Amino acid sequence: MAAISNKTQRGHGEAGGGPAVDSASLAAGAMLMLSGPLSILMGAAGIANDSLFAASTGYAYGFGLTAWGIIHLVIGVLLVVAAFGLLAGKSWGRGAGMVAAGVSLITQFMFVPYYPAWAIPVMALDLLILFALTRTHIEAAR
Repeated sequence: MAAISNKTQRGHGEAGGGPAVDSASLAAGAMLMLSGPLSILMGAAGIANDSLFAASTGYAYGFGLTAWGIIHLVIGVLLVVAAFGLLAGKSWGRGAGMVAAGVSLITQFMFVPYYPAWAIPVMALDLLILFALTRTHIEAAR
């Protein structure tokens, strides 16, 4: 005998429903809200020419600390904006989150010689964000 649920499922376009955020998007939004401020803090330290970062010579991506600071600051703001869009259920939130996390992943890889103890964990966080944001589409295809 089939059981029928008494719960009303609400989704997009239904009265009182509002946009539903699935658990993977919620996790990705939380991780974006962690990665974004971390990048903003890294950017602030770079702009202040803090002694936190090691000056690397002969490196292919050898920008100055101020340039790296501005790069990380901009990416951090993009990550936070994408998190707000994703958690608010906006249609652009998932795409913006994937793009922002991908760009953050690439810049963190380029930043490894300056501060590997920071860049490598943030790279892992960005990979988890990308996994969470792409996982929903894989599950929906089944």
